[in-house]
Amino acid sequence: MGDNVKEVRVGLAGYGTVGKSVVTVLARNADVIARRSGIHLLVTHVGARRGAPDLAEQGIKVSQDVFEVARDPEVDVCIELMGGVTTARDWIEIALANGKPVVTANKALIAEAGSPLIAQARQVGVPLLFEAAVAGGIPILKALREGLSANQIEWVAGIINGTANYILTEMASGRTFSDVLLEAQAAGYAEADPTFDIEGIDAAHKLTILASMSFGVPLSYRDVYVEGITALQSEDLEYAHRLGYRVKHVALARQSEAGIEMRVHPTLIPCDALLANVNGVMNAVMVQGDAVGSSLYYGAGAGGMATASSVVADVIEVARHSGLAIEQTVPPLAFQDAKPIQMVSIDAVCSAFYLRFQVRDKPAVLAHITEMLGEDGVSIDAAIQKPVHEQTDLVSIVLLTQAVTEAVINRVIARIEALPEIGAPVTKLRVLSL
Repeated sequence: MGDNVKEVRVGLAGYGTVGKSVVTVLARNADVIARRSGIHLLVTHVGARRGAPDLAEQGIKVSQDVFEVARDPEVDVCIELMGGVTTARDWIEIALANGKPVVTANKALIAEAGSPLIAQARQVGVPLLFEAAVAGGIPILKALREGLSANQIEWVAGIINGTANYILTEMASGRTFSDVLLEAQAAGYAEADPTFDIEGIDAAHKLTILASMSFGVPLSYRDVYVEGITALQSEDLEYAHRLGYRVKHVALARQSEAGIEMRVHPTLIPCDALLANVNGVMNAVMVQGDAVGSSLYYGAGAGGMATASSVVADVIEVARHSGLAIEQTVPPLAFQDAKPIQMVSIDAVCSAFYLRFQVRDKPAVLAHITEMLGEDGVSIDAAIQKPVHEQTDLVSIVLLTQAVTEAVINRVIARIEALPEIGAPVTKLRVLSL
């Protein structure tokens, strides 16, 4: 190790898949990290509730009380990889109170409780960074914090949950949601309790962070409109494809004169769009800036090594900036301050819509539906009508509308569902054109 290489001691809380990958990356790539940064990152203390005999054999201190790491005076930088909100928040507060910079991959914690932690870090004068909290190994937050800092960001849209994307990719071939979910759990792509992934909560946490960094607004997870993918049927993916679209679970934040809209839901995207072709467990984020135009960031959104890549990059940034006043570093949320802006409710959002009606086979029912849509100013772009289903005696009618507000389409759907010809609730999906 050269004389000009500085040693930085790292403490880690959480020794699961990502924690083990962080230790591996730091050991395996020590030389290239030192050559790039002039820093030797050395793991000296790990908090692991179940113990970690493999680390103890390497001479690394292991504590089953994870809070010992946050208080250790021999640790220079702390990494939180436990997950959850309550214990992780307490741990980070203690680390910051002890004057230690913190790196975390905890998107739920940052989205729901990040503001007071960032304020504490600023008051103490140390960084709090969280690149790995959004899109795993894709350096999208560094792009927003630094590479795109000359731009007014107009919108950011992404496929940022690999589990949901894997399920929809498989359903596009005609498979059912339940079958694919079981397969995803067996393959380790989905948790035993997949609620956060399939109900959109995980994506909403990530979108909260993206929106704050894009527009300079406070973290506001409660303002995100969220829909999951559990109600989707494979036939809707088939109809969408016939109309020239693919169905993806999209997170979108957009700024306009009316304010900022933040929404996560299943969305029809034109087949030739870049996001429509992000498949399997991969993630992608598109950003529209006024100077650069559109840019796309694609890669592995989860997994131990991919996440470790972002965690270690944050540790390197912290180590490089040690000794600088906090005002001389890049703010964790990209802006020096966060200014509240009006949030646009989902009812006011304007979109084209995919509508699937299940109707009893009676004369002129399609004409009746289109007439009722027309009465509310809803125009039709395309239509598909399937033969009568033998088991239910119902006909599926699929309509693609032109753009209209959510409030209008909900009002007309409620009127149509009251018709005696309608045999089931109307399926409604939004259409996104980027």
